[in-house]
Formats: sequence, structure tokens, C-alpha cells
Amino acid sequence: MFKKDQDSIVSIIYEYCRENDLPEIDFQWKGIPFSGHWGISTSFFQLASTEAKTGKKVIVPQRAQEHAEAVAKKIGTFPGFEQFEAVRGYLNCYFSTTEYVGRVIDTVLEEGKLFGHGEDKNQRVMVEYSQPNTHKAFHVGHLRNVILGSAVCNILDFAGYDVIRSNYIGDIGLHVIKWMWNYLKHHNGEEPTENITQWMGSIYSEADQYYSHDPEVEKEVRALFSRWDQRDEEIVALWKKTRDWSMKGFDQVYELLGVKFDHVYYESEVEDSGKDIVDTLIKKKIARDERPDGAVIIPLDELLGEKEKYRVLVILRSDGTSLYATKDLPLAINKIEEYKLDKSVYVIDVRQSLYMQQIFKTLELMGYEWAKNLFHLAYEIVNLPGNVTMSSRDGTVVLLEDLIEQATSQAMNIVEEKNPELSAEEKRKVAQAVALGGIRYSMLSRDNTKIVTFDWKSALDINGQAAPYIQYAYVRANSILRKTDGQIPAAIPLSYELTTEEVELIDCITRFPMEVQRAANDYHPLYLSTHAYELASLFNSFYRNCPVLKAEPEIRDLRLRIVAATRQAIENALAVLGIEAPNVM
Repeated sequence: MFKKDQDSIVSIIYEYCRENDLPEIDFQWKGIPFSGHWGISTSFFQLASTEAKTGKKVIVPQRAQEHAEAVAKKIGTFPGFEQFEAVRGYLNCYFSTTEYVGRVIDTVLEEGKLFGHGEDKNQRVMVEYSQPNTHKAFHVGHLRNVILGSAVCNILDFAGYDVIRSNYIGDIGLHVIKWMWNYLKHHNGEEPTENITQWMGSIYSEADQYYSHDPEVEKEVRALFSRWDQRDEEIVALWKKTRDWSMKGFDQVYELLGVKFDHVYYESEVEDSGKDIVDTLIKKKIARDERPDGAVIIPLDELLGEKEKYRVLVILRSDGTSLYATKDLPLAINKIEEYKLDKSVYVIDVRQSLYMQQIFKTLELMGYEWAKNLFHLAYEIVNLPGNVTMSSRDGTVVLLEDLIEQATSQAMNIVEEKNPELSAEEKRKVAQAVALGGIRYSMLSRDNTKIVTFDWKSALDINGQAAPYIQYAYVRANSILRKTDGQIPAAIPLSYELTTEEVELIDCITRFPMEVQRAANDYHPLYLSTHAYELASLFNSFYRNCPVLKAEPEIRDLRLRIVAATRQAIENALAVLGIEAPNVM
């Protein structure tokens, strides 16, 4: 927010370095925790350490302090700052409180929806997420992947990266053959109507029950699999038709969640190229062919001299059929070559952590230097209340459509209580925004490596750490501004001593751009979900303790501007998380 001032001070520091034949290093800045004044700080330890490495006889801490004192003296006074001080090798630069408050509010209101947006990083990042299997239901367990992946994409985009959103569809394999067997045997001629994923999922669950309990069914499924391998025209046609049904159902889910993809990959597209890579790996003696008695394997620990770290990666079955690894290797190569990526992020279940390390290490052994730029963003499972793990096979699932409908019904109670005069259509729209916000936030307000036990009552708690609480803070701010006909007073200088509530709220607003960058650096939406809650909590404290419309004119005008800036900061934080900020509730 104050980069121009920071850059000006850096110019003075570099001038000092040139005057004293010192190297111009990259100075890193951090905000100073508020304690009566706002400020930024940088260290001179690296500069002193660099001097020591050239052979100069210096005591690094002492020399760093000398540099900090000299620079503070050289700067003297500077517009917008109250004080410069050298403390233990650090240069602390304190802003003028009066000017700082005004500039923070002005910046937020001028930048609007772009407040917090980072500068262009000139880096392209692909995030692969969702990755559902066709011919199965879409349930809450899948939802965490979609919500986490889409939020990470939003954060990276807002932080200044060029983001490619990709999906990888599991459209082949035993699960598809089992589904088609059951369809031909018990549902031939049927077609889905409205709830496509639910219908597809019920046929798969039924098929798995037959397959698990009747040996004859397994034989029939294997026979059908053989027809698929031989590309039997009838089976391929059925596969294409039913895959399209699944994709149509998925698109309905993505539209409901406001999720879009720039590219969709399919397992079926990379199966053949994967087998070609297997042949290459065997020739290079990276892989070992143990067929017909065994599979084709890569003994990673043996090749790398490790012990029980990467273990053995199986890349082809003994019968020559493909595995996930067969297809993930060419997919990684295709992504990098097609989009010239600087980084590729995989949002995949934490239980696949070893497998992802094996894939990355195999690509490294194949000579791809970019393998170090592949990142596994792991997440834990979602349980039903009672710690019941959801499964498509046994039907212990909460379907997305049912979840949203139930949550919307509960959210309607909030809307009825807070704003009963709304039309039925408006109530439904607001209730769905609250419901979807509650579902998203419940997934993003937990560390992605922690198990989530989904509880929609907690997700819709308007008084707790949940999306409705944050959304309602936005609505409160909107309500205050509506009483002024949406007119925000012109910028005015600070003419009174700020209250604790005002100081804490303004400080929280200023930290939003930094939280965006921190969340992007760590692929961690939790930072922003926590910050959004903190914004709402501090605004509610301000709302209770700082009169706005009834305050004296100078105080009233500044507080109205604080309200408007807070509203914008909350809206931006929610938007990056993929949550709508409704105007009324």
C-alpha cells in the first residue's frame, strides 16, 4: 500500500551504499506491529554480513547497527513519516498517524475491488483440482477438493500470478466398466433427468455391491473389460454416451459453485502415451520389467540410495494394463510443454502424498529440471458427523445437491429473522448465498491437512466463526451507508484521537494485501479466511462502540469512510475465497 514511500527510502539507502562503497543488496521490509504508531522496518544484518564475507574485520550485529544509525541520520525527515530510528541493526520507519489513516482509507476506496491485488509476478501457475471420476456421485468429500482448489486459484490470481485452472477427469478404469455392466444388465435404455450425478452414483453403488458379493459378476465385468481393451464399438459408444452424462452432471455442480476451468484433461487421453513412456523408462534402465510374473516397477530407493523414503513405484500391471502412474507421467509433461508453466500445483488427497513424491522424483530421474517446481497441495478427508468416512461404494455420502438444499433451507431462517420484508425470490437468492458461503467457509477455515467433520449447523452459525457472521458484518456496513443514500463523504484529515476500535479495524484493513501474498506463497486459504473473520469481528466491535451517523460532523464523516473501507475489504476477502457478499440478509 505504501510501496512508493518504501521505494523512496530504499533509494536513499542505496545512495548511502554507493557513498560508502557498499554492495546494493535486496532489502526486505516488514510491517511493525502496531503499538501507538504504524510503521515498516528493514534489517542491515545482510549488508553487514556481506561486508564480513569480503574480508573486512567487522562484528556483524555492531556493524548492522552502525549502518542503521547512519541511514536514519541521512534520511532525517521525510514526508508522511513521523520518525526514523535504529534499533539493534534494524531501521524502523514510523508513519505519520494522521496521514497514514487518511491514505489507507483513500487507497481502499480508490482501488475498490482491486484493493489488495498484487503486482504482476510474470509467473504462470497451473492448479489441477477437482479430478472427479465419471460414473460416480459428486458428494461432500469431493467438495473440499473443489473449494480448496478454486480458492487457491483465486488467491494466486489476486496476488498477481497468471493462473491456469485445470481439471483431470478419471473417465476410464474398473469403476467405469462396473458401471456399464450394471447399466447393461439392469438399467439398459434408461437416461438421467435432473439429478444426474445422483443417478449415476446410485448405479455405481449398486454395481459395486453386485461385484463385491457375487463372483460371477466379477467374471462378467472382467469379460466386459476385455471388450473395452479391444475397443469394441458398442462398448466404446456406450462409454462416450455415459461419460457425457457424467460431465453434464459435473458442469451443473461447477455452475452452482461458480467454478470454471481453463482446461480439462482426461485419463483416456494419456493412456497410450503413458505406455510409451514406460517403454522408454525400461530402455533407460530407470524401470525394471518383471513381467509376466510381476509388474513394471521403478525401484526408487534402490536408484537413489535411499532407505524406505520413496520405495517402489509400479507403473504398469503384469498384464500390460495401465495404472494412475502410467498416465500421470505424460500428463505432467503435457502440462509443462503446452502452457510453459513456472509451477504446477496438484490438489490431491493427503493419502496420496507418497505417490506424488514418487511421481515428482521419477520425472526428475527422467531429466526434467522443472520437476522441482511441481507441488502437492494435500488435504484431508471430510467426515459425516460421528466420524463416518464417506464412500461412493457403500453409499455413505451426502450428495452436494442435498447438502446445498438443506443448508439453504436453514439459511432461510436467518433471512426470515433478519429481513422478513424481502420478496420470496430475494429471500431464496440471499439464503443460497449464505448457504454456499457457509459450506465454502467451513472447508477453508480449517487447515487443509486436518480432517473436517462437516456440520452444517456450525457452518451457518451467524454468531460464530462462520461465513454468515462475516456476511452479516458486510450487510451491517452496507446498511449504515444506505442511510446516507450511498454517498461517501470526501476525504478529510484526522481531527480527533482515534478509539481503540478504530485503530484495530484500520490496522486489520491495512494487513489484507499482505495476507493475500502470504496465502499465495503458502497455498493456504486459511490465512485469508481467518483474516476475513478478524475484519468482521473488529467491525462489529466498532459498530457497537463507535457511533457513526449520530457523531459530530468531522467524526461522522471519517467514520463513514472507515465503514466504506471496511465494507470493501470484507467484500474483497470474501470474493477471493469464492464467497458472495449479499447486500441484505
